[in-house]
Amino acid sequence: MNSSDEINSPMDINSLVRQNVRQLTPYQSARRIGGTGNVWLNANEYPVAPHFELTQQTLNRYPEAQPAQVINRYAQYAGLLPEQVLVSRGADEAIELLMRAFCEPNQDSILYCPPTYGMYHVNAETLGINIKKVPTTADWQLDLPAIEQNLDTVKLIYICSPNNPTGNLLNPEDIKRLLTMAHGRALVVLDEAYIEFSPQSTLVSWLANYPHLVILRTLSKAFALAGLRCGFTLANKPVIDALQKVIAPYPLATPVADIAAQALSKDGLANMRLHVTNMNNNKTKFITALSQLPIVKKVYPTASNYVCVHFKADKNVFQTLWDKGIILRDQSKAIGKQDYVRITIGTQAECETVITALKAIH
Repeated sequence: MNSSDEINSPMDINSLVRQNVRQLTPYQSARRIGGTGNVWLNANEYPVAPHFELTQQTLNRYPEAQPAQVINRYAQYAGLLPEQVLVSRGADEAIELLMRAFCEPNQDSILYCPPTYGMYHVNAETLGINIKKVPTTADWQLDLPAIEQNLDTVKLIYICSPNNPTGNLLNPEDIKRLLTMAHGRALVVLDEAYIEFSPQSTLVSWLANYPHLVILRTLSKAFALAGLRCGFTLANKPVIDALQKVIAPYPLATPVADIAAQALSKDGLANMRLHVTNMNNNKTKFITALSQLPIVKKVYPTASNYVCVHFKADKNVFQTLWDKGIILRDQSKAIGKQDYVRITIGTQAECETVITALKAIH
């Protein structure tokens, strides 16, 4: 065959894809689901964009592998040593890095407790790591006896507090018991993506006493930088050293590191805390208004920037508001019961728009 000949026979590219990937159901992110709304309250983003100016003009050079200014400022913010901090492309990358560093494919397992963040499951499936699911209790707390019965082969236990999508904090005494249970067997990975909305509840100080505790953080939520894709792993040095072996050579682009460092400056932290104050004020008003609606069965307590709402049956709230351009997040499948919707706390005007739309449903 010469170079000008065309290959006319059909080829099934899917036959070359790894079997576990062929069978994989991808995580349905807010943007993947889509929508044509003008009120976006489905991705737990901060509703107003911050303003930053790029200061680094070295785009002809590769960035630092772990930008020192970002690492040092986050370590200071978290009350840790720089050697206890790794920065990555969002906390999502950190979820995967832990599996790549600590789990043998087709041999080791992760364990997680639904309803919770879906990427724990998707990353494990992608990497060919076994999965154990231990659902939470009726009040969305850890089922410790069931976890203990399922620890064989488990290397990583993923928990989330405040939990997504339910919004509740996990009982710290239960987490302490889990750490005792997992000692010498597995890492306990505590996802604190939403901790800035409940800062008094962080367990970062526990790193001093638990070498197998790992904490995940992000700039996507309270820092209003979801588009930046910048997250952090907080852990003791042996864990960070292992992750350094598998992370990409240059995980943070220069503009990302530039803006992240600004966000972690004294002024940047003050702005973040102002975001939290504003959001919490809107949340209080929004929950009060929701609770008074006849269509609402229950508004669950939340320590995050979103609220999980159980609506009365057969009202089709998610689709009705979707059709009006108000994009929420249906959680019925994740929770395993119908008529559960997660609503991100938006601006005061956006929250009022949601309440008005809900009042119109009979």
